[in-house]
Amino acid sequence: MARRALKVASLAAAASGIYLYGNKFLDPNDFGVVRVGRAIATTAVISYDYLTSLRSVPYGSEEYDFLKSQVHLRSAERLRELCCANRGTFIKVGQHLGALDYLLPEEYTRTLKVLHSQAPQSTRQEIEQVIREDLGKEIKELFVSFEDTPLGAASLAQVHKAVLQDGTTVAVKIQHPKVQAQSSKDILLMEVLLLVVKQIFPDFEFMWLVEEAKKNLPLELDFLNEGRNAEKVAHMLKNFDFLKVPRIYWELSTRRVLLMEFMEGGQVNDRAYMERNGINVNEISRNLGKLYSEMIFVNGFVHCDPHPGNVLVKKCPASGKAHIILLDHGLYQVLSESFRMDYCRLWQALIKADMKRVQKYSRRLGAGDLYPLFACMLTARSWESVNRGIDRSPVSASEDVEIRSNAAAYLPQITQLLNNVPRQMLLLLKTNDLLRGIESALHTRASASSFLNMSRCCVRAVSMYQRSKSHSLYRRAQISLTEALSLWQINLYELFLWLKGSQLGNWVIALLSWMHHSTY
Repeated sequence: MARRALKVASLAAAASGIYLYGNKFLDPNDFGVVRVGRAIATTAVISYDYLTSLRSVPYGSEEYDFLKSQVHLRSAERLRELCCANRGTFIKVGQHLGALDYLLPEEYTRTLKVLHSQAPQSTRQEIEQVIREDLGKEIKELFVSFEDTPLGAASLAQVHKAVLQDGTTVAVKIQHPKVQAQSSKDILLMEVLLLVVKQIFPDFEFMWLVEEAKKNLPLELDFLNEGRNAEKVAHMLKNFDFLKVPRIYWELSTRRVLLMEFMEGGQVNDRAYMERNGINVNEISRNLGKLYSEMIFVNGFVHCDPHPGNVLVKKCPASGKAHIILLDHGLYQVLSESFRMDYCRLWQALIKADMKRVQKYSRRLGAGDLYPLFACMLTARSWESVNRGIDRSPVSASEDVEIRSNAAAYLPQITQLLNNVPRQMLLLLKTNDLLRGIESALHTRASASSFLNMSRCCVRAVSMYQRSKSHSLYRRAQISLTEALSLWQINLYELFLWLKGSQLGNWVIALLSWMHHSTY
């Protein structure tokens, strides 16, 4: 079997070369034999390791689980080295995998997470070249000052702090010069290699990853699209005074250069920063939940890259209020109305622990008979907690370990699910995991307030949808009344939880208890 793996890998190399040279839309010289060879060699070594290391060990034994974990770790490290060496699209895909905390084995997510801090940097000469080609001027003609060291570097671009001729401080996002030319070819290479791996391991179902990259990378590489997304979400969520989105300077922006208002703050997962600056951690977590509930359930337009470097917090000196600064608007998911309604009703069922409706709406979203696993993937809770009610108790350390262990144990079923659910679900799952990571760092995970905000948005979204489909004035009034009663119930329950957790609530409970006993 191992020899077969190497043989198939060799055939893949030959097939890839023939296909690329024969494809009139691709210039094979841009690939480079080292770049392609590195990817093929890494794939072959990983495949060989899985085939040989686990071959003679009884499946399901403790030794098998231990060895499998070691193979996962070695393979993840090799994959990380490949991503760092090939850069660009490879790092982007690696970062995506590293964000799937509760969907992939921990060895992979823990190892690939470092790619967020190991992105490549373009040189000063490369930056000058991109600005010259896109804006037609030299850096010194456009800016009074331009910091050589980037504020941050990512897989596709890097951001520099600069000062315009009128004294305005701005952030300049500049695309790495070779990414545009390499991205489509990198995706094609990944597609060929994943198809080969699937021939060796039939349960390996990761083609969804290539499909997502094909769809999303061209959008992320168009910075004008990112600017439009930023303006759209700022307008869409203008009622949230705690949200800040950088203004776009369109006259100095192109597909590869984006000029934005300069904003700074601490990363949203930096609890120590918040405590030093007098920022209420629970309020930040609650407001972040409000933002994403509004985007997902009400508007169906979702910022899908909320890793801590893209979400900053800062206390306003004038008002004393804490602001959430949302950056990097290249990757958004637009949800269809039918998907959004099914997703709303599924979350309502999950919060109420209504298992019949959980099954119904999970199946409608493509989960089929794997709906219990799907519910666990969405909530990152055990099936026992889902049945009991995910708002009934916080996540325990043992439950978190159980969920992470299950990600490895049920990997074939998880990958099958990811292939079956609508494509819209994939980025939502990634977004859920990134938000849960922030909540875990802030110690606010699975708080009752987050589920209450989610419930409010679901009620509003379903009611808005029902009113839009109704032509009867009486029926619309009836829907509005039902909506108002549901929201009132949620507010009442929130008040109860507040009283229960406050000193005043303790006094009231003690007084009622004393009055009860004094009557006997």
